[in-house]
Amino acid sequence: MILIINKFILKKGFLGISIWPFVILRDEKLKEDPVFMNHEKIHLQQQLEMLILPFYIIYILEFLLKYTYYGNAYLAYRNISFERESYQQEANLLYLKKRKIWSWVNYLKIASK
Repeated sequence: MILIINKFILKKGFLGISIWPFVILRDEKLKEDPVFMNHEKIHLQQQLEMLILPFYIIYILEFLLKYTYYGNAYLAYRNISFERESYQQEANLLYLKKRKIWSWVNYLKIASK
């Protein structure tokens, strides 16, 4: 993991993003937040196990499908399977030690509106 701290790279409203092997943070203080960093590390693991490029293809397709379903960009984003896994497991700091490969598949459902 290579950390980059730069408030100008990220769009307003975004605190961080993982683009393997980089984690880009808006603020230096975020690297001291174990829950936030665990969320981003889960994304790095998802990207790596999918050989990187397929992760982004599925991420974008899932966003577009869910945006069509929800009609709301935030709801679509929060319901992407990769995000659902990361948000639900971010506080579990031992998650990556026990996480099984392709665990994100367990989060591939459409939540109710």
